[in-house]
Amino acid sequence: MEKEKRFLLTYDLQRFAKDGPGGEKTEPATAKRLTDARNEGKVAKSREMSSAIELIALFLVLKVFMSFVSENFFQTFSVFYNKIPDVVEESVGGISLRTISILFHEVLITMLKIMLPFLAIGLIVSFVFGIVQVGWKITTKPLEPKLSKFNPINGFKRIFSKDSVFELVKSIVKIGLIVVVAYQCIKGNRNVLFVLYDIPLMQAIILCGNIILDTGLKISLVYLIVGFADWIYQKHKFKEDMKMTKQEVKDEYKNNEGDPQIKGRQRQRMREVSQRRMMQDVPKADVVITNPTHLAVALKYDANEAKAPVVIAKGEDYLAQKIKEKAREFDIEIVENKPLARMLYANVDIGSEIPPELYQAVAEVLAMVYNLKNK
Repeated sequence: MEKEKRFLLTYDLQRFAKDGPGGEKTEPATAKRLTDARNEGKVAKSREMSSAIELIALFLVLKVFMSFVSENFFQTFSVFYNKIPDVVEESVGGISLRTISILFHEVLITMLKIMLPFLAIGLIVSFVFGIVQVGWKITTKPLEPKLSKFNPINGFKRIFSKDSVFELVKSIVKIGLIVVVAYQCIKGNRNVLFVLYDIPLMQAIILCGNIILDTGLKISLVYLIVGFADWIYQKHKFKEDMKMTKQEVKDEYKNNEGDPQIKGRQRQRMREVSQRRMMQDVPKADVVITNPTHLAVALKYDANEAKAPVVIAKGEDYLAQKIKEKAREFDIEIVENKPLARMLYANVDIGSEIPPELYQAVAEVLAMVYNLKNK
C-alpha cells in the first residue's frame, strides 16, 4: 500500500476576522482618536438639521418684515420701470446693450441692499448653529487634496454603500413630505387665490407672499423633524465609525504610554533601588516594631533632626523578614506590637514623621528600648 500523503497548510486566522487584521471593532473610541478625528474635520454633524434651522429662521424673519420687503420691491420696480422711457429717449438709434446692462446693474444693487439684512441673519444663524452642533474648531485638513478621492473603485464603493442608500431614502422622504405639505397648504388657500384678480396689486403681492411664507415655514418645520432624525443617525454612525479594535487600543496605549511590559520592568527596577536604599537605612534605626511575622517598621528618633520619630523602613512578608535580619545583624531592638505595627505600616510613609496620635504609643516603645540600652 502506498503511504498516505499529508499536506500541512498554514494560514493566518486574523484574515477571517471581521473588519480586517485587527479584528472586529468592538471598543469605544479613545479620547485621542476622537481628538484626531476632530482635527481632521470628522464630526457628527447633520446638514439636514442645519438647513432646517436656517430655513425656519429665514422664513420667520421674512414673515415679520414681509410688508417692508414687498413695499421696497414694488417701489424699486416702479422707479426703474418709469426710467425706461427716459433711457429710450436718451439713446441714439435705440436701446444699446450697454444701456440695458447699466439699468439691470442698478436694479440688482438695489435688490441686494434690500435683501442684505436677511442674508446676513441667515449667515449668522448658520454660523451659530454650527458651533452649537459641533463646537468651535478651525481645520484645513478636509480641504487638502487626497489621491484616494480620485480612485474610481472607491467612488463606486461610495455610490453603492449603505450610506448612499440611506441618503437616497432620506431624499425620497424629504421630497414626499415637501410635496404633501405644499399640496395641503395650497389646497387650504385655494379659495383665497381665486380673488387675486379682484384686489389691488400691492395687496395681492402681500397675500401671495404670506401664503408662500406660511407654506415654507410648515415645510421647514417638517424638514426639522427629518433633520433631527438624521442628526441622531449621524451621531450613531459617527460613534460606530470611530470604534476601535482591541489591537488598535493596545497599539495606541503603547504609543502614548509606552510598552506596559517595559514600564513594568522600569517600576520593578525602581522598587528594587528603593528597597536597597531603605535596607541601607535600617542600621540607623532605634527600634523595629513587628506584627510579628507579617509586618516590620523601623523607627529612628533624633531630636536635632526632627520633632518626632521618623519611619525609615517598612515592609511586609519577605521584606519584613529582611528588615528583621538586618536589625539583628546590627543589634537593633525588635519589639512586637501588632496594633502599633499595623497603624504605622498603613498610615506613615517612608521618610515621614509619625502622626501625633501615635506619639504616646511610640514613646512608650522608645522608652523601653532606651532603658534596655541605658540611653
